[in-house]
Amino acid sequence: MPKTPLALTRMRSICLSLPDTKETPTWGAPHFRVGEKIFAGYGDEKGKASIGFKLEMAHAKAILRDKRFQPAPYVGHKGWVSMDVSGPTDWDQVREWIEESYELIAPKKSLAKLSPGGPTLVGTKKKASAKRRPTSARRRGAR
Repeated sequence: MPKTPLALTRMRSICLSLPDTKETPTWGAPHFRVGEKIFAGYGDEKGKASIGFKLEMAHAKAILRDKRFQPAPYVGHKGWVSMDVSGPTDWDQVREWIEESYELIAPKKSLAKLSPGGPTLVGTKKKASAKRRPTSARRRGAR
């Protein structure tokens, strides 16, 4: 049996720790869903481990300045990015990006199940998204 790549193991741990999530094989690669909607995926792009997730549009545009990121094929225009995780990766930071994706995709009933101290957008999803603080700021309690 082939060994599971470390990046997939870490991603799986992050994604499946969120409420109402599951892993599905989609397009031949592991994807993570909340309900029936994909919020993150793992794959191999040009021989390198890659993960994908959705960010708010302004955040997605800003993050593309980092050479590890590129717009995700087919859905990059909607805020989806792909990240090369074949090298050193700050998995605490990746967790925040995956949580942002989850918050953008998850239904309100799933968001309501988030634990205190984690993301806190309960009931505010899609309302004035430009006014929301980044996940890291919410976690620190910034105003």
